[in-house]
Amino acid sequence: MRSTRIAPLVAFSAVAALVPALTPAVASAAAPTPLRTVAADPLKRYTQQTPRWQRCDAEAPADFQCATLKVPLDYSKPGGRTLDVAVSRIKATDPEKRRGVLLLNPGGPGGPGLDMPLYMTSELPAEVKERYDLIGFDPRGIGQSSPVSCGLNDDERNWQRPYKAATFEKDVRWARTVADKCRTRNGDVLRHLTTRNTARDMDVVRAALGEKKISYLGYSYGTYLGAVYTQMFPKRADRFVLDSAVDPQRIWRGMIQMWAEGAEPAFKRWTEWTAERHTTYGLGDTPAKVGKTYWDLVARADRDPIDFQGTPLTGDDIRAGRAMFFDVKGAAEAIAELKKAAEGTTVPAPSRQSTQTRPVPTSFARAVPSDNSDAAFWSVVCADTRAWPRDPEQYRRDAIRDKARYPLYGDFASNIMPCAFWKNGAEPATKVNNSVGALILQNEWDSQTPLPSGQGLRRAMKGARMVTVLGGQGHGIYGSKSCADKTATAYLTTGRLPASDVTCTATPAQAQNRLDLPVPAPRGLPVPQDRF
Repeated sequence: MRSTRIAPLVAFSAVAALVPALTPAVASAAAPTPLRTVAADPLKRYTQQTPRWQRCDAEAPADFQCATLKVPLDYSKPGGRTLDVAVSRIKATDPEKRRGVLLLNPGGPGGPGLDMPLYMTSELPAEVKERYDLIGFDPRGIGQSSPVSCGLNDDERNWQRPYKAATFEKDVRWARTVADKCRTRNGDVLRHLTTRNTARDMDVVRAALGEKKISYLGYSYGTYLGAVYTQMFPKRADRFVLDSAVDPQRIWRGMIQMWAEGAEPAFKRWTEWTAERHTTYGLGDTPAKVGKTYWDLVARADRDPIDFQGTPLTGDDIRAGRAMFFDVKGAAEAIAELKKAAEGTTVPAPSRQSTQTRPVPTSFARAVPSDNSDAAFWSVVCADTRAWPRDPEQYRRDAIRDKARYPLYGDFASNIMPCAFWKNGAEPATKVNNSVGALILQNEWDSQTPLPSGQGLRRAMKGARMVTVLGGQGHGIYGSKSCADKTATAYLTTGRLPASDVTCTATPAQAQNRLDLPVPAPRGLPVPQDRF
């Protein structure tokens, strides 16, 4: 997921963007050139598919093409049930310089990526587009790729639930209900909606496109997907850029808890920055006073919700906006407006312009369930790993402990989740530990994958190099005119990694840049959205 400039503390609901309709069938090559020489290859029917490319949408550019591939639901039973995987492409602009394909993933889990080539044409430099076919795809279970649904209503989709003794049993019932509804709707499919299987699907795409290797640009959750691919298919990974990285040692409860851990130093930085600008924001002339202003607003809203631009906000609603503090200016503006509202000053509601700025074609899109992003999110984070605690009381203990450790968000992050009642995925979690070459990009102040998360992926991928953007704010780097862009472009075009890890410093203008790759978020989350 990528976040936009911080907006006011108003909760909102986002649903998956519609994407183009695709060819419903796949043709087999009349005389395919074997991509594998092993006799009776069980995956031959998938790896030797020939995509039937067609224009994605009558209103989209003619060079934006889509197709559908078939993949096995269960790779251990390739003759069984199949799923669709929707794929898109925009061909390299210079056939003489073409190197291969660049697969793209925007994050999630639950984020559709079919329109990524269309969006990234305006973000990637010309020398990258000359060399690569840009390949988008909706991961299994998402968007146009056999989308899952759990039939969740708005309240069930809201998973920002702070721990309170009085409501804990209700939260346990909520978590159990979500797990039960997903299992009832999808049955055995859920066990196979995993990052490992999506990586296998990527390899089917590689083979169907006739490529020996793939290059890759993945954001946020897409970094974990890319890392898993390098672990499973190291000889088929060419040039991999992993932007705003997930620590593979902390999937997935640990990554949610990292939001709470990372929010505390971000909050401290914000109080220092804002105190220096007391004449502008009026929130306090020392860091301690700025912090007190914030916590006084939280306490005030807990006693009597603050009417903020037509929305009553409780103290928990305010704390749920912990991600704002990674953008110091945006947070100062938002808290100053909240303070005015608490004092009775009328604050006009902002225009409700959508953050979905990607030019998404929709004319022939097939309907996607409204809860698809949420259903896919839980499917992946619950099935990927067996590390989720099963005892609700452990969640209670952890939430109480972490609220004391991390007052902004600790109880949110450690409270009960549907994964406590989820059946195990088909396989254990992938241990990422390899020497495959890759480039990791990481902002110092990233709300969704904090700096220690990127450092964790760097430790796991010993052949990688990491670019750390000091002072860099926001979730997502490449394409936002960051000081890391030059290194990433050089790697994609020449294959040369830096000799060692690199640190560069964001200018004030670069720190405010945002590359908006919107990913659906559950109801009740302040901007930016809390996804990977």
